[in-house]
Amino acid sequence: MRIAISGASGRMGRMLIEAVLEHPELELSVALDHSGSEHLGADAGAFLGKPTGVIITDDLSALQNSDCLIDFTRPEGTLKHLQACGQYKTKAVIGTTGFDAAGIQAIEAAAKETAIVFAPNMSIGVNATLRLLELAAQLLSTGYDVEVYEAHHKHKVDAPSGTALKMGEVIAETWGKKLDDIADWARHGHTGARKEGQIGFSVVRGGDIIGDHTVMFCGTGERIEITHKSSSRATYAQGSLKAALFLQKHEAGLFDMQDVIQG
Repeated sequence: MRIAISGASGRMGRMLIEAVLEHPELELSVALDHSGSEHLGADAGAFLGKPTGVIITDDLSALQNSDCLIDFTRPEGTLKHLQACGQYKTKAVIGTTGFDAAGIQAIEAAAKETAIVFAPNMSIGVNATLRLLELAAQLLSTGYDVEVYEAHHKHKVDAPSGTALKMGEVIAETWGKKLDDIADWARHGHTGARKEGQIGFSVVRGGDIIGDHTVMFCGTGERIEITHKSSSRATYAQGSLKAALFLQKHEAGLFDMQDVIQG
């Protein structure tokens, strides 16, 4: 399967390139970077000391030579890439977070033209954690206050993280609610007592934290915590490759990592 990687000179892009080069069923076909990048024209494997023959480019027409694009960039870049994917019928795995409502609608529209896996976190472990949260929300639907805590590196530009939002959405949907209706996004000053049925969010940004997420169900006399901690971005890369291989069976449609896990 021919794989294109966007953000080829970034930390996640380089990890994806390395993972693709090591995978027996995948071939690196295209490496994309933003216009003006100092890495344009370089070999995509130069950082590994492994020439690949794939030159980093900003020419999106190169996507016609790929079966699937894996994209962990920024919303504006991802949406631009998706337009080309639709044009060339290139499938897409999207791990980018921070989309607004219009961006999500654009992804849904693109999925009518090609097959897309879109998830805020590609880690198999995180997606298993989402299943655990669904069960916990069913069992602890009354008498427990829910708090979602997340921590990431200082360079992350959106907050709360897409994964934290997805955790809140899973719990809210299990309760038959919309997250926006019951989320407590920030607390400052004299906030008064906590309201029943809300989901609170706490955010940390600092250092090189890859990604920590904890959901607390706080009851009287006890607290249940469900935690996932990432020690390497390799988990995101491996999940993305699994998602790309999953798309081989689909020509169009919008999927998430729960679909990938279930096969």
